[in-house]
Amino acid sequence: MKALVTGGAGFIGSNVVKFLIEKGWEIRVIDNLSTGSKDNLNGLDIDFINGDICNEKTALEVCENIDVVFHLAACVGRQKSIDHPQLDSQINLLGTINILEGMRKKGVKRIIYSSSAAIFGELIETSIDEDHPQNANSPYGVSKLAAEKMILSYSEIYDITAICLRYFNIYGENQRFDLYGNVIPIFAKRIFSKEPVTIYGDGEQTRDFVNVKDVARANYLAAVSNVETQVINLGSGTSITINKLLDIMKGISTVKVLVENQPMRAGDVRDCKANINKAYSLLKFDAQIELNEGLKEYMFWYRENCL
Repeated sequence: MKALVTGGAGFIGSNVVKFLIEKGWEIRVIDNLSTGSKDNLNGLDIDFINGDICNEKTALEVCENIDVVFHLAACVGRQKSIDHPQLDSQINLLGTINILEGMRKKGVKRIIYSSSAAIFGELIETSIDEDHPQNANSPYGVSKLAAEKMILSYSEIYDITAICLRYFNIYGENQRFDLYGNVIPIFAKRIFSKEPVTIYGDGEQTRDFVNVKDVARANYLAAVSNVETQVINLGSGTSITINKLLDIMKGISTVKVLVENQPMRAGDVRDCKANINKAYSLLKFDAQIELNEGLKEYMFWYRENCL
């Protein structure tokens, strides 16, 4: 099998690439390296193209002789999308259309799309299934939802099988700190730099964290399954408070940490957990990496690669 992985030099994309290579797949990666790094792909035998999915010609060319597309290239993050809404939609929606057009013209019939739980917006239930109302309340959530809907429309019109995986909070190797990043790399940076750690609100809000290696496996399962077009939530199916998360990370690092509490941020949800029954039913997916073990592995990786 030959796969195109868009955003394949990024955090999640590089883990997907590695997993597919271990399964014997031939991989083409397109990444403009705006947030990804070729270091994430060191030692991997791939066809790497330094290019941008926002370029129609490039998006067409990279779909040549491809069996399945793993579409991970994106402008990621709620706050980043608020700061740069035009860039967010250009990449997440228009870039996705370019890839879909490339698939249509080159006859590629399967796409695995990295969607996001951000499409749900303000949560009504604490355990989120695929039928939860979709009321995206940030430019990022809107653009990811719009891209998901666009992919589903192409699926219906052009007989393309599309599996949209709605990610919850993903962490793991190759996840570096940035200003718009996930809470885990932010905590890791501050812990190892011996800087105060900020907790918003009382810290008792809950999140569902899933290891990127499990996510890579889910992408593979979606590609090789006989499942037709679907939207599927992808998380661990468990949740943990932010306070408990910090306690675990402090214990792993053995570093004393000063905690600063700030008011809850507007738009932050209180509790969130993925219902992954559909992922298990259709893909036989369940999260195999327990959070404590995954955090130990990540903290070691972060200390070795990011300090």
